[in-house]
Amino acid sequence: MRNEYDFSQSKPASEVPHLVKLQAQGGKTRITMYVDDDVLAAFRTQAEEQGIGYQTAINQVLRDYLHQGESTLENLLRKVIREEMQLSDTTHCR
Repeated sequence: MRNEYDFSQSKPASEVPHLVKLQAQGGKTRITMYVDDDVLAAFRTQAEEQGIGYQTAINQVLRDYLHQGESTLENLLRKVIREEMQLSDTTHCR
């Protein structure tokens, strides 16, 4: 590591294409996480077949899961309410 760095030739972030792209996408956050080797290999294979990056593929699956979870939660709540109503009806009939 150097004691001093020369930033006189550096560009502002607005002139660096990949940083501009990230900002235009609404922002992303860099994280570190552990993923099982077989899961990562599957995502890499799938992403290569689709012509996208594996991180993009993982992000899309997570996004889909979140949207699915909304409808799944609603369905689960409806099921629980129906079951409770049925239990209530059978309890009152005795």
